[in-house]
Order: sequence, then C-alpha cells, then structure tokens
Amino acid sequence: MENQFYNLSARTPRGKELPMSDFKGKAVLVVNTATQCGLTPQFEGLELLHEKYKDHGLVILGFPCDQFMGQEPESNETLEEVCKVNHGVSFQLTEKCDVNGANTHPIFKYLKNELGGFLGSKIKWNFTKFLVGKNGKPYKRYSPITKPEAIEKDIQKLLK
Repeated sequence: MENQFYNLSARTPRGKELPMSDFKGKAVLVVNTATQCGLTPQFEGLELLHEKYKDHGLVILGFPCDQFMGQEPESNETLEEVCKVNHGVSFQLTEKCDVNGANTHPIFKYLKNELGGFLGSKIKWNFTKFLVGKNGKPYKRYSPITKPEAIEKDIQKLLK
C-alpha cells in the first residue's frame, strides 16, 4: 500500500509543485519556520544538519508560518532571499502556510494526526519538527524548543 505521505505535496515560495513522492527513500524533516521568532537561531542548526546529511538521504523542508504572533512577516516573494542572506538557509522552503485551524496545510494535518503532541494534535509554536522515515512513515515529533542537534541521533538511525 502506498504511504499516505507520498500522496501529499507542497509548493515552493515561487509556486512550483513539490510532491512528497520525490522524497521516497529519503528521511524528511518537516519544520514550521518563522524568521522573526525567538527560536529563529534554529535555522543555523537545521542548515548544519542539511549540509551534513543531504548527501546521505536527509531532506529538510521549512514551512514558513505566520500563525504565531506575526513572526513570519516575509512574503513568498522575499522568504528565500531573507532566509538565505540572514540565516544561511539553503534547504528547501515552501510557500507560507497555516499549521493550525481551518486552512491547515494537508502535510501538517496528516503529520499532526499521525503524531499528536503535548497539546493534542495542535502545533503550539514555530519550529515544531516532524521526522519522517525513508519509507514515508512519520517517525517522531519534536517540540519547538528541541534544538536541531538533539534530533541528529534519530536522523542517523533513520538513514541507516
């Protein structure tokens, strides 16, 4: 049976379709991001993971979200440039999306359903992270305050 994760897709900030099926056989770290958050320094740790493991099968997808105190003021047109210049981000970003409420992005709807959190399935803040295995099966959810380097052992396990 085809894994449901691979039936989903996102769009890049420029509107290009980004099917999750493109990532079959890779571990995927899905993160809701924001450029003006107290946790924004996590971009650096995420970028380090990206650089270290991208050639070993890790994909990091940053989903910019403005649902938490307006901490993502950038537009789809400026997101990539601001993240690259200000935070050194070279991993894939998507267009801005909602992670809670009526317009929750389908990827977050699926991941929250599969891996509930402290507040049930609701995302409580920016930089909530979901690690998906190489088989497309959601593996683990991490709180916003979990630093990217704390996820490294799980990434290594999934990349074996």
